[in-house]
Amino acid sequence: MIQKVARVMTDQFLPVRIEKTPDREILIEWSDGVSQKIKYKSLRDGCQCATCSEERLNPEPAKAGQLPVLSDAQAQPLDVVEMRPVGNYAYNIRFSDGHTTGIFTFDLLRSLP
Repeated sequence: MIQKVARVMTDQFLPVRIEKTPDREILIEWSDGVSQKIKYKSLRDGCQCATCSEERLNPEPAKAGQLPVLSDAQAQPLDVVEMRPVGNYAYNIRFSDGHTTGIFTFDLLRSLP
């Protein structure tokens, strides 16, 4: 998946190219010449949506003697299924585990390891 993004006059750095790599990362080339690779897991863990934020703050308590069971989608290797622009400041990312509600601003993407 390769996507070209039109440059907009702004103080903010913009992605000019995004592609998936064979190493389960996205490669982003920014308008200031910086190239960045972000692992899919780092993207997923970096989601700031209300659901993910709530889960981090209040994880569901395990019932006595029970361990969490993964869904079929969660048991598969994580993948980025789709990235769609949101305005001229972010992307919505659809992950293979079914998660679709996160908005990843350019600043957030730039800050991820």
